[in-house]
Amino acid sequence: MNQHPSEILDNSKMSRQQIMAVILCIALNALDGFDVLAISFASPGIAAEWAINRTELGVVLAMELLGMAFGSIFLGGFADRIGRKPTIQTCLVVMTAGMCFSAFANSVVTLLVVRFITGLGIGGMLASTNAMVAEYSNKKFRHLCVILMATGYPVGAIIGGSISSVLLETYSWRSVFIFGGLVTGAFLIIVQLFLAESVVYLASKQPADALARINRSLQAMQKPVLDALPPLSPNAGKSSFVELFTPQLRATTLLLLVAYFAQIMTFYFILKWIPKIVVDMGFHPSQAGQVLVWANVGGAIGATLLGLFASKLPLRHLLIGVLLLGFVMVSVFGIGYESLGQLALISAATGFFTNSGVVGLYALMAQAFPPQVRASGTGIVIGVGRGGAALSPVVAGVLFTQGVSLQGVAFVMGAGAVVAAITVFLLGRVQKGKSALDASPILTKQTCDN
Repeated sequence: MNQHPSEILDNSKMSRQQIMAVILCIALNALDGFDVLAISFASPGIAAEWAINRTELGVVLAMELLGMAFGSIFLGGFADRIGRKPTIQTCLVVMTAGMCFSAFANSVVTLLVVRFITGLGIGGMLASTNAMVAEYSNKKFRHLCVILMATGYPVGAIIGGSISSVLLETYSWRSVFIFGGLVTGAFLIIVQLFLAESVVYLASKQPADALARINRSLQAMQKPVLDALPPLSPNAGKSSFVELFTPQLRATTLLLLVAYFAQIMTFYFILKWIPKIVVDMGFHPSQAGQVLVWANVGGAIGATLLGLFASKLPLRHLLIGVLLLGFVMVSVFGIGYESLGQLALISAATGFFTNSGVVGLYALMAQAFPPQVRASGTGIVIGVGRGGAALSPVVAGVLFTQGVSLQGVAFVMGAGAVVAAITVFLLGRVQKGKSALDASPILTKQTCDN
C-alpha cells in the first residue's frame, strides 16, 4: 500500500480508535475552557479580597489571554516540529503548574504572572488539538469533528462552572484553581495512555521510526498498512512560519487572522465580564457563575448545531450568518435585566451565536493549512488573535470606568463580530479567485463549493 496516510483516513470510515482520539481532544479542549474561565468565576472574590477597581480587574482577566497568544504561536510551532502528542503533554504540565500556583497567589502581580503561565499552555493546547482532530478525522466528518472539538470549550466551562458555583458557596475563590489544577494534572496520565501521535504528522515529517509508528497506528485503526513512506512535501524542510506567508498561503493566513482577532474580541467581552456585571446588579457571586454557565450552555448548543449543519450546508454562509446574529445578541445583552432568569436566557442566546462564530473559524483553519504547517497556521492565527483579544476585557474595563453604559460597551465590543463576518466574506471571494492556481489544500475546492 503506497497511499499517503491522509488519503487512507480521508476515504475510509471512522474507526473506534479515531473516534476515541477525537473524544479525548474534545475533553482536552473542555479542560481549556474551564482553565480559561476559572479567573472569571473567581473574579468577584478576587476584586472583593484585594479591593481592586474594574480597570485593574480587566488587566487580571486579560493576562492569560496574553499568555495564550504566545503559547499558540510558539507551542503551536513546536507541534509541527516535535509532534502533536509531546506538545499536548508539555502544555498540560504548564497548565497544571499555572493553576496550582494561582490558588496560592497573594498579590495582583503574582496572579498576573501565574495566569500568563497558564495561558501559555492553554494556547499551545488548542493549536495542537485542532490539528490532531483534523488529522484523525475522515473527509466526510472533518468539519463536524473539528467543531465538536471546539464545542468542548463551553462544555468544560459548563461543568467546571457548575462545580465552581458549588465551591464558591462554601470556600474562597482559591478553591476554583485547586480543583482545576487537580483535574488538569490527571489528564497527563490519560493522554500518555490513550492518545497516539497523528499518522498524518508522522508522514509529513518522517522521523527515524516513522514507518513503524504509522503502521502500528493504522493497524490499531483497522486500516491497510504502508509498504514505504510517501514522498516528502517539497516544502517539508522550510520553516513553517515562513511557509504561512508564501504567495499560496499569505492571503488566507492574514484574512483568518483578522476574522479571528475581531470575533474573539466580542467573544471574550461576554465570557470575561458576565460574572462582574451580574454581581454589580446585586446578585451573589455563585449566581453570577450560574449565568456564565448558561452562556456556555448556549455556546455548546450553538456549536453542535453548526457542526451538524456544516456537514450538509455551506460552512462559510452559515458562519457569516451566526457572526451577524452574534452582534445583535451582544447588543441585546447590553440592555441589562433585573431578573436572574432573564439574564440567564439572554446570556445563553448570546453564547449560542458568539461561540458558534469562534468554532466555525476553527473549522476554516483546520482545512486552510496543509499538514506540515497546520498547527503553526492555527497557532499563529489564534496567537495573534488572542494577543489582541487580551485587550478585550481591558478596553471594556476602561470604558466602564469612564462611565460608558453597559449598552454602549456592548455595542462597541459586539462590533468585532461584524468585522469578522465581512472578513469571512472576503476570504471566500479571494479563494474563489485563486482556486485554479492553488496546489495545496487551503480552502480550495471544499471552500469554494461552500
